[in-house]
Amino acid sequence: MTPAITFHAPGLIPYTGGCVTEPAFFALDYLVNYRSDMTLGDQPLSGVRVLDTLKAVLADPAAYQLTRADAETAREHFLVQAGQALTAEGGQVAWLEKEFDG
Repeated sequence: MTPAITFHAPGLIPYTGGCVTEPAFFALDYLVNYRSDMTLGDQPLSGVRVLDTLKAVLADPAAYQLTRADAETAREHFLVQAGQALTAEGGQVAWLEKEFDG
């Protein structure tokens, strides 16, 4: 079964180097601003910020003809995929979780 909300996983963070403490914060910023093509139900979206779009859907799933469960599933998928990339750079998934609250 195809999920109601789809997007491409972020993959590796394109960090080019710098101070030892920077990779985790660079990765967080990259993931907060990460863009991908998405599908919300049968509505295709091109090159949108995934986090912002998910926050909008979570705020009002019915406006997108989706359920709260669809939105929560997509949120968890993003946290798993982006969280793996973030922790690989020394960050914490909790940082991304907080982004959904703001």
